[in-house]
Amino acid sequence: MEKVPMTLRGEQKLREELEVLLKRRPLISAAIAEARELGDLKENAEYHAAREEQGICEAQIRDIEYKLSVAQVIDVTKMENTGKIIFGTTVTLIDMDTDEEARYQIVGEDEANIKAGRISVSSPIARGLIGKLEGDEVIISTPGGDKDYEIDKVEYI
Repeated sequence: MEKVPMTLRGEQKLREELEVLLKRRPLISAAIAEARELGDLKENAEYHAAREEQGICEAQIRDIEYKLSVAQVIDVTKMENTGKIIFGTTVTLIDMDTDEEARYQIVGEDEANIKAGRISVSSPIARGLIGKLEGDEVIISTPGGDKDYEIDKVEYI
């Protein structure tokens, strides 16, 4: 089984989500029992809705448990800051053409959220940055064309 990188924050978020789902389990079971008491199961909408909710909840629990079982949690705050870009680091880039600044944290696939500044380790930008050092200039091939960046800052936060 191949391990999948995940940040400490990503693991905590998954564990919180799992806890919520596990607390819903008995409530769903109670709803199914209540609906069963209403009579004929063939035409019992409450029963079918509760069973469907149970199926969705169980699938989500299995999915999260699997993700946690294959996760390799990487906590960059415990690593020495060498200025080298690795999984979990936060990078500040300066676009050489527009002088615009962009700040990204390189995270696992499930944690990625571009609006929050978290990019997947498998994204074109992250792949182009991994292994580079603070102060380097890099050209990154993106779907929108090549972009020229200067790595302004690498943070292990």
